[in-house]
Amino acid sequence: MPAQAPDSVHHPCFARFYARASTAAETRAGIGALREELLRGVSGRVIEIGAGNGLNFAHYPRSVSEVVAVEPERTLRRLAASAALRAEVPVDLVPGVAEALPVKSEAFDAAVASLVLCTVRNLPRALGELHRVLRPGAELRFLEHGIAPGPGMASVQRALDRTVWPRLFGGCHTARDPLAAIEAAGFRITSHRSFRLPERGPSLPTSYCVIGSARRSHD
Repeated sequence: MPAQAPDSVHHPCFARFYARASTAAETRAGIGALREELLRGVSGRVIEIGAGNGLNFAHYPRSVSEVVAVEPERTLRRLAASAALRAEVPVDLVPGVAEALPVKSEAFDAAVASLVLCTVRNLPRALGELHRVLRPGAELRFLEHGIAPGPGMASVQRALDRTVWPRLFGGCHTARDPLAAIEAAGFRITSHRSFRLPERGPSLPTSYCVIGSARRSHD
C-alpha cells in the first residue's frame, strides 16, 4: 500500500479550535471520564490512531508497555508531543494516516480509536489497517459518535455530511455507523454502550455516541 505524505491532513485552524474545545470538554462534557472508561484494563503494546492533542495519554494504565500514537495533523501532533512527555507510560508519537499505518503487521496487543473514525477519509481502509496491525484475537477499543437512531436527525446528518460539516470541522462526518463498519472490517463486537452527549438538552448532529470493544478475527 503506498504511503501518504505525513502532512497530507492539514487543518491548522480547526486544529487550534479543536485543541481548545476538547480540553474544555474533558470536564464540562465528561469526556475525561469516558476516556478513563475506554482505556480501563488495556495492556501490552497499543496503537492509537488519530491521537489528536494527546488527551488519551493521561488515562493509559501502567499495564501498557508502549503506545504508538499516530497523528497526521502537524499542529495537533505538536500538542500531543507535549502531552506524551507528561504520560506515565511510554508514548511514541509518529506522523501518518490511519489508512496507511507506518507499522508492521500483527505487532500490537490493542488498538484505540477515539473520536477519529468520523474523520478518516476512507473508513473501511482505516479499519482494515487496524485489523492488519493487531495480533489475532487482539482488542480494539473505540469511542465514537455516529448516525442517529431516528430518521429525522439521520437525514439532517446526511445533508450536513454532503455540504458544510466536513469543511467546517476538519473532515468530520456525522452519519457514519461505527459499529457496522467495525464488524465489516473483520472485528467481533464484544461489548458496547450507546449514549447521548450531552445527556440533556437539544440533540446535536454529534450527540449519538458509542463506547465499547471488539476483537480481531483469527483469520
